[in-house]
Amino acid sequence: MNILTTLILALGMSMDAFAAALGKGAVLKQVTWKEALRTGLIFGVIETLTPLIGWALGLAASKYVMAWDHWIAFVLLTVLGGRMVIGGLRQRNDEDIAQPERHGFMVLALTAVATSLDALAVGVGLAFLQVNIVLTALTIGISTTIMATTGMLIGRFIGPVLGKWAEILGGVVLIGIGTSILVEHLGLLG
Repeated sequence: MNILTTLILALGMSMDAFAAALGKGAVLKQVTWKEALRTGLIFGVIETLTPLIGWALGLAASKYVMAWDHWIAFVLLTVLGGRMVIGGLRQRNDEDIAQPERHGFMVLALTAVATSLDALAVGVGLAFLQVNIVLTALTIGISTTIMATTGMLIGRFIGPVLGKWAEILGGVVLIGIGTSILVEHLGLLG
């Protein structure tokens, strides 16, 4: 793979993280650079590790991982998104919103894992190509860090405009990402 192909792959792998971080940023009371970068780094590190794990699994386990990755991502994102939607619907009005200062590490890590399972499958596929897996994984991780950080920062502007609907929208986005992953892997659209 040449550098252009690697960059395009990295950008593609980071788009789910961008959308998820956008929703996460929208529900926070205030998104600081520190919190945005923290979120970006959590997503980026996990997105760096998953193709390496996929690479390590290699051919022997690929059919098992690829057979279930879309279902795991769908369930994780639907549960996390569903919790956000329910939380948003329980709020009576904008004055009742108790916006968190930051997201917990486990919530961010689970969201990052769910959005990076496709990178795990990509890592398995890359095991059959002549690529520098470390460089490719680092490129994917850096791209994801940048995209997730940017998503959080953009989300901070969306949150005040949408009020209590930001959490509902963020949840719907996560559910949409999970559904999209499932539909794509099951080949339901074409």
